[in-house]
Amino acid sequence: MNPRQSSTEVSRRSFLKGASAAALSAPYFLTSSALGAEGRPPASERITMGFIGVGGMGGANLSAFLGFGEVQVLAVCDVDPKFREEKQRWVNERYADAKAGGTYKGCDTHDDFRELAARDDLDAICVATPDHWHALAAVEALRKGKDVYCEKPLSLTIHEARAMVHAVRRYGRVFQTGSQQRSESNFRFACEMVQSGRIGKVQTVNVSVGGPSGDCYLPAEPVPEGMDWDRWLGPAPYRRFNSGLHPFNWRRYRDYSGGGMTDWGAHHFDIAQWGLGMDHSGPVEVIPPDGADVKMLTYKYASGVTMYHGGGANGVLFTGAEGKVEVNRGYLQTWPKELQEQPTGAGEVHLYDSRNHRGNFLECIRTRRKPLCDVEIGCRSVSVCHMGNLAYWLNRPLRWDPEKEEFVGDAEANRWLERAYRGEWRLAA
Repeated sequence: MNPRQSSTEVSRRSFLKGASAAALSAPYFLTSSALGAEGRPPASERITMGFIGVGGMGGANLSAFLGFGEVQVLAVCDVDPKFREEKQRWVNERYADAKAGGTYKGCDTHDDFRELAARDDLDAICVATPDHWHALAAVEALRKGKDVYCEKPLSLTIHEARAMVHAVRRYGRVFQTGSQQRSESNFRFACEMVQSGRIGKVQTVNVSVGGPSGDCYLPAEPVPEGMDWDRWLGPAPYRRFNSGLHPFNWRRYRDYSGGGMTDWGAHHFDIAQWGLGMDHSGPVEVIPPDGADVKMLTYKYASGVTMYHGGGANGVLFTGAEGKVEVNRGYLQTWPKELQEQPTGAGEVHLYDSRNHRGNFLECIRTRRKPLCDVEIGCRSVSVCHMGNLAYWLNRPLRWDPEKEEFVGDAEANRWLERAYRGEWRLAA
């Protein structure tokens, strides 16, 4: 037992880890006899959650998890009081509407994620900060014994991603990367067709996402009242506030994000990795466009597959010796058309089937199984995005060792595997 855990936390953990096999055969739903007076599980059997970063996608995640009857949201954390107070009001009003008395004030607020992670009454934490905070917030939550749902892209650097894997394994936690396309049936079916050989040997993959982030030269503006700008920056280099960074446009800039390459790339390169069966590996070379022979950023896999950043695909296009599969949100097309007319057969590859990404996370909290997009998968997929950015930034080919997770014979590129942290911040798994 962790000496830092209270008896309340230990009791809650015992419930979540010790559910019977019969109960677990019906994923994350309890029988009606176990429900509380509000049509929800009694408080002792709910999964308690806190949320770090509740603007943008953080608010969307909060809203979605509030829709699960077995979840009880106890706290929200954000450095911007506008988001913090608004989302506290969301939670309290949602639970008040479900109570006969019509009042509820049980959601706390924090502006320091470490305070939220240290709470003994939380089972799980959702991290949806800007990318440069993902690793620090998630690892702190893991160290404090919390299961974690972390938005994509997993990290700002490749070393951060591997540190998150180590922390999950060290502390025995459940970790879901928020790459929710894996829980959409068209993406799963597309990858099953590719892995089952319906298009023959895969030759090329085209992935259509945005480009890399760049340097920031925005001028200084007044900090909004109550905003903790220094904490928003956290481990990133210091710069003055600008509304072009907060709340939503920070993805354009390298100190906080990898741009479109890691934003949509964390979705679509992830699907490419899934279809190629490379969840625990990756490419061995990445070549930037040179304006002559190499027209697009090009990845090479040891299997002989070539993957391109671009090429006009609608999402992700797998091309094999005997056909093609193209997939995006709400879209699936095959050549020939009849490839998609039969469901995955008994003798074909059946991939992890999740119908709800957040629901899969909650189910795995109870079963202690790995979720659909475990931290290792998030690590490998974001590494593909990061090595592409590095090829763009350095403007030269890079050879990659997917076992050692380092560039081959390239000290300059390897220095980009991690970033220096500012001030007090350290990533201690």
